[in-house]
Order: sequence, then structure tokens, then C-alpha cells
Amino acid sequence: MVLFLLGLVGFLVLNARQIGIYVKENIGFNVELNNDLKDADMQQLKKLIDAKTYVRSSEYISKEAAAVETQQALGEDFLKELGYNPLPATVIIKLKAEYANPDSIFNIENELSEYEGISDIYYRKTLVHEINDNVRKISLILGAFSILLLLISVSLINNTIRLSVYSKRFLIHSMQLVGATRGFIRRPFLFSGVLQGFLGSLIGVVFIIGSIYLAQDQIDDVLQIMDLKLLGILFLGVLLTGIIISYISSFFAVNKYLNLSKDELYFR
Repeated sequence: MVLFLLGLVGFLVLNARQIGIYVKENIGFNVELNNDLKDADMQQLKKLIDAKTYVRSSEYISKEAAAVETQQALGEDFLKELGYNPLPATVIIKLKAEYANPDSIFNIENELSEYEGISDIYYRKTLVHEINDNVRKISLILGAFSILLLLISVSLINNTIRLSVYSKRFLIHSMQLVGATRGFIRRPFLFSGVLQGFLGSLIGVVFIIGSIYLAQDQIDDVLQIMDLKLLGILFLGVLLTGIIISYISSFFAVNKYLNLSKDELYFR
């Protein structure tokens, strides 16, 4: 369970950057076009926008499509009331993650405003600031929490193995009395520790996979956000963490009792 929690936090840490990129690339950047532009000119302008290095994707919404969307949102036909369609044609731009920051967006806004066919550009400036600040804060919090959880994991696994070896301290002493070498005595304990570490890690990985698929049922885009290579590294890291901690803890726990006399075994 400790390795499962550690792996779960590791999953969040490794995918924090991917989540940040996903959120940033879904920030809407709306470009309103002049009403006197012809359709051909609008399409040409959209092609020019698509060619920009900072554009990940764009969507052209005509005046008619904008009116339909507004009618559906309001639940009434506002065109009959007004007698005309006041909504402009719009190009909704989604930026690449590296450009989704206040400074870059300011430069992009200035560049696009120079085009004659563009009447207005708007986006939620506070949202951009909040997203960038929150991504940094979440990354720092998850990083600190993962380090704390790693220390707790090492402590719990180490103490569990030490208790297990403690219960067999007289068996270790008996093996020494019959002439068993230190390496021979350590071998079964190390093998047992590695096996338990591997099995514990494997169960933790299975739980992590199950949690990811449960999350997918609630949030459809979870699997799209994940980096599968990082996920493979995470699983390997959990397995190695369980094995290495168990091996090192077993080694030092057995060594402790190999160095004690019979009388000291009663008090240590």
C-alpha cells in the first residue's frame, strides 16, 4: 500500500507537466473578423493564422454558426428581436503550450492586431495568469509530497523488515555456531526481502493501473493526457524502489545481528 501511494503520487508528478501542457493548449484565443470581409478573404486570413509557429489549431466560426450557437445557449431566437445578426465571424485559436504565457500572448496579440481583416482580439487574461501560477504551485507541492512519502516508505519498509529479522535473531546466531559463513546466512534473508519487495511493488503497480482506469471512467481525457513512456518509467521505478529498499534493509538488519554476541541478542 505504501508503494501504491508512492507510485500514485509519482504518477501525478510525472504527468504534472503533461497536464499543464494539456490545459494551456486548450486556452481559447478569439479573433473577431471584420464584417465587410468576403468569405474568400476570411479563409485566406485563417490560412495565414494557421501558418504561425505559435498556433496549435484553429477553428473558423462563421456569423451564421455563431448565431446558431447563441440561440441554443439563450434558448430563444434573438435574431427576430434584433432583425439582424450582430455577431462577427470568429477564428478561435489554440496556442502551443510554450506560447501560452502572458508575455507571449501579449506579443501575439500585437502581431495579429496589425492585420486589416481583424477587428478585435480577446481572451481571459486572468485565466492565463492563474493557470501558469497554479501549474507551478501544484508541481512544487507534488514534488515536496513525493519526497516526504518516499521517506515514509523507506522508514516503514525498513522497520517491517527489521522486525521480521529480529524474530529470527537466535536462528542467525545458531547458524553462526555451526560454522555458516556470513554470506550463507544473509542469502535467504536477502532473497526473501527482494521477493517480498518485488511482489509488493507488483501489487502496487496493479493498484495504480486500476486507479488510472477508474479515473478514466470519471475523466474521459485522462488516458490522452498521459505520457505512456513516463508511465512505463514510473512502473519500473516502483518495482525497483520496492526491491532496492527491501534488499538494503534486509542486508543491514541481518548484519546487525551477525555482529552481536549471544548476550546482546536479548537486549537488542
